[in-house]
Amino acid sequence: MAEPENNLQISSSIDETNNNHKHKKKNKHDKKRPRDIVEEEEEDENVNNTHSNGESSKKKKKKNKKKDGENEVEVENELEEKKVKNNSGSGIMSNESFDSLELSKSTSKAIMDMGFQNMTQIQARAIPPLLNGKNVLGAARTGSGKTLAFLIPAVELLHKLKFNPRDGAGVVVICPTRELAIQTHDVAKELLKYHSQTLGLIIGGSSRKTEAQDLAKGCLIIDEADRILEANFEDELKQILKILPKDRQTALFSATQTQKIEDLARLSFQETPIYIDVDDGRKKVTNEGLLQGYVIVPCAKRFMVLYSFLKRHQTKKVMVFFSSCNSVKFHADIFNHINLHCASIHGKQKQQTRTTTFFDFCKAENGVLLCTDVAARGLDIPDVDWIVQYDPPDEPKEYIHRVGRTARGEGGKGNALLFLIPEELKFLCYLKEAKVPVKEYAYDEKKVANVQSHLENLVGENYFLNKMAKEAYRSYILAYNSHSMKDIFSVKRLDLQDVATSFCFSNPPNVSININTSNQRKNTRKVDGSRHGFNPNNPYGKRNADDKRQFVRH
Repeated sequence: MAEPENNLQISSSIDETNNNHKHKKKNKHDKKRPRDIVEEEEEDENVNNTHSNGESSKKKKKKNKKKDGENEVEVENELEEKKVKNNSGSGIMSNESFDSLELSKSTSKAIMDMGFQNMTQIQARAIPPLLNGKNVLGAARTGSGKTLAFLIPAVELLHKLKFNPRDGAGVVVICPTRELAIQTHDVAKELLKYHSQTLGLIIGGSSRKTEAQDLAKGCLIIDEADRILEANFEDELKQILKILPKDRQTALFSATQTQKIEDLARLSFQETPIYIDVDDGRKKVTNEGLLQGYVIVPCAKRFMVLYSFLKRHQTKKVMVFFSSCNSVKFHADIFNHINLHCASIHGKQKQQTRTTTFFDFCKAENGVLLCTDVAARGLDIPDVDWIVQYDPPDEPKEYIHRVGRTARGEGGKGNALLFLIPEELKFLCYLKEAKVPVKEYAYDEKKVANVQSHLENLVGENYFLNKMAKEAYRSYILAYNSHSMKDIFSVKRLDLQDVATSFCFSNPPNVSININTSNQRKNTRKVDGSRHGFNPNNPYGKRNADDKRQFVRH
């Protein structure tokens, strides 16, 4: 494997580091002492003459010195960062105010209460055509205000039509995850604060009777549109579209535009929509205040490096992404077992648990949230300092959505770290092609916590941890085998001994893995409406044989 370009050198003192840009470029054999990011934060509180490189979170600014255009920072107890140059961009804001839209007094007052005066670029370009009844296909980077871009026209539509609960559902907003639906519902609730119209939330996992009543309180809007089809909801979506009026207004929004979006557009739009892409022509698709890097870690050491990183950053707000629910469950349990407290969100949890965890993490000033991609889309979690992608995403656009949980909004700052094993380096080419700038980080092996033998004994002696570790190990291999980029993520190139080590086993566990069919697992879910008994001949779904009730609107 070729060595990365511009390997970081080590210097003997911080003073030498501070004066680096005053001297000529040193010989590549000159050494510079690695600096710890936590130490730098402490220095920042006492030193005022340092130069900021824009790597600050909303709570603390981390100021690092420049050397030949690159930063040298030890991320965690080991990561040495190369500088990411800030691109000069116009940001997400426009110069147009919400007053220019001539909205109703009720909506304008609600927006004022929310603290907004000027629109973002996607709002300034998408709201006017939506208010005029046009269909819109919108694309804008994460954290750019897409939710208000479609909710404001929706609320105004209901207001102008003098819509009331007896009229049924006037606007349907479809989101790919429950957490995003909850968040969108909360924003809509704020917008409707001074209106008479009502709204409901239907997310599953709760009382179907209550949700049916909410829906009856009653345009089509699809948020994170590309994810809808990828989540295997294509059949359900087709059913929804069939029962909606053909004479309707439709809007689709996402941070990324893909073939799935084109497929969904053909399904959803009755006529050609207005396409709005506010980021077209930008040099990079991620936010300006986001510092992104990758670290090459041998598979056997992945767990130790992650543990060491999280241990050092316990005062930060960190999200860690995994490829499977079982992997999230195992890592959350073993971390908590060794007093590294963290929360978790994944698709196999009960809805109440997911909702509570989500809101608790939103309110927290610091903490660690382990999650799958159910938390990768649209969620607006305040002040996230770090996004760690422990398991690489399925493709670059998923990377973009994951890192979009930090550095949100105008002037937002944040950090992203991608774990790669040496065999996965080709993934960087795809990121570069997708206009995602990442720089290499390194770690000091001497500072990686040496707790492997302790954890192997713990997993070997604890039945429940052992069971979860086996399930996580199996799920990791199946997820790896189902990866869309098989030229990079080939399960045949994995060293199963090293993989087992990363799940705290001394030897590969005896588990059943059928990798010949695992790549079909994402497409096995076929739904024709029969799961709940809904079909054209039985629109009321499953019910007892003696239930002869008919439902009507009042």
